[in-house]
Amino acid sequence: MIYKIPGRETIEIKNVILDYNGTIAIDGKIINGIKEQINQLSNLICFHIITADTYGTVEKELENTNCKIVKISGENQAYGKLKYLQEIGKENTLCVGNGKIDQLMLKEAILGIAVMQEEGLCTDTLFAADIVCKSIMDIFKYFKNPNRLIATLRK
Repeated sequence: MIYKIPGRETIEIKNVILDYNGTIAIDGKIINGIKEQINQLSNLICFHIITADTYGTVEKELENTNCKIVKISGENQAYGKLKYLQEIGKENTLCVGNGKIDQLMLKEAILGIAVMQEEGLCTDTLFAADIVCKSIMDIFKYFKNPNRLIATLRK
């Protein structure tokens, strides 16, 4: 998806990296509606779910969802997420997260979005993000109504 943002460079988003726990799942359980949103948009964008899988539920919870599940080591998770972002191309990737370990990937991505939901939002991650949303469902609305993203980012 291509976004022409007044006063900024044109952004082309090919990939979305979503943190799992705290972002698209609460206490290891997928938030209602997430799977449907990913499946609806997966013909336009590649979704990557990145997690250390603290609760051991990611594969079961995302069964029949058009996404790539990426499990990272429990150590140096922030760098594991950043490394994965660099591998798929930070210049075309939007990242979404809420925790301290999401800070680096949000800062380095073409677009970083922090979400503040039930788990809260790390303030370091807040300041690394380009946008803050109150719900993960707001991110999917940016793809369905690009003017929302443009209005938020224009200079």
